[in-house]
Amino acid sequence: MKALAVGVLLAGGIFLLAADYLRSVRETDGSIQRNTYGQGNRTEELEVSIAGGEARFPAEIQVAEQQYSTEEIQELFQRVIRHMEKLILGDNRSLDRVEKDMNLLSEVPGEPVMISWELDRYDVMNIRGEIQEDALKEEGTLVALSAVLTYSENEEEQALYQCTANIFPRTLGEEEKRREQAAGELQKREEESRVQREFQLPDTLLGKEAAYYQRMDRRGLVLIVMAVLIGILLYALEIQNKGKAREERKQQMLLDYPEIVNKMTLFLGAGMTAKRAWKKVVEDYERRKAIRGERYAYEEMKRACYEMESGVTEPESYENFGRRCDVQVYVRFGAMLSQNLRKGTKGLTQMLKLEALQAFEERKARARRLGEEAGTKLLLPMFLMLAIVLVIVIVPAFLSVQI
Repeated sequence: MKALAVGVLLAGGIFLLAADYLRSVRETDGSIQRNTYGQGNRTEELEVSIAGGEARFPAEIQVAEQQYSTEEIQELFQRVIRHMEKLILGDNRSLDRVEKDMNLLSEVPGEPVMISWELDRYDVMNIRGEIQEDALKEEGTLVALSAVLTYSENEEEQALYQCTANIFPRTLGEEEKRREQAAGELQKREEESRVQREFQLPDTLLGKEAAYYQRMDRRGLVLIVMAVLIGILLYALEIQNKGKAREERKQQMLLDYPEIVNKMTLFLGAGMTAKRAWKKVVEDYERRKAIRGERYAYEEMKRACYEMESGVTEPESYENFGRRCDVQVYVRFGAMLSQNLRKGTKGLTQMLKLEALQAFEERKARARRLGEEAGTKLLLPMFLMLAIVLVIVIVPAFLSVQI
């Protein structure tokens, strides 16, 4: 990984050095590409060589963005006006009936044009397009609007846009009228009782009996929803932790299996009975427990010893041990010991030797597989680092090279 990173940095440095060298020795063709409309100006650094001079000298030129021609400016104004005719309406359908505030914008997004407005009736609408309800008439009020469009790069280039809007009072439905009238009546009562310490809500509104309710505070509902979500997340986290704990337990037991089988094989080969060899393995674990820590497989073996001492038959204890471990190899190991006691199968030691060899081979294969998985997991961070290094090194180089 380190070698790869060093190689990428070295390649990037060589690329930058070569690009800078090519730029320094290359003679331009006498033309510089301007930025397109709206991209702004830029500074171009050159080295100039004059015939008869001894050396080149540096020079900086401010290169402005491309400007519109006279014909293009007129097309620009026409395009902006077409957009304006839709945008200034706001939520209204047409200029023939305007009931809601208009959108008298000062610029059209993405266009280099500034807009200034003039109105002939500021008592009906202000310069921002907000309607003054008090000055409106039921039959409508005509307001002439004039907009001066100015090209931002050359203020002498201007265009005029004019339109007339017919402003009407807002048309309300029956329910909206009732609500506004009720709100107005409440506000009037409040204003009349401002000298009093308390404002007593009227018993009737619009000539009818009225009842009042405090609006419900949503904080309690938000807390309930958050509590439910947290509970769900905690439950999911608990399930995930349990699954992770089960997997860790299984992996630890698989790791200890070759050692347990090997010890049982040695003790049985020394002439001990299966029960005595089992207890000997547990005693050895108890002596080293303070150093190695608690091991799940040995704890289950110890529990099997307690079962034997409490009166459970030896074959049943071995079978219970395998079921509690819930790992295939331990189930097979317990069944093997139980079968030996029940049926008197000969050659248990030899079977355990073969089982120990197979267990060690499986342990080595598992170790190789875990190593491969660890290497695979590192691929994504490695590729991300490589991408970041390439972006840091190559992108500035491409941006600095003039084609």
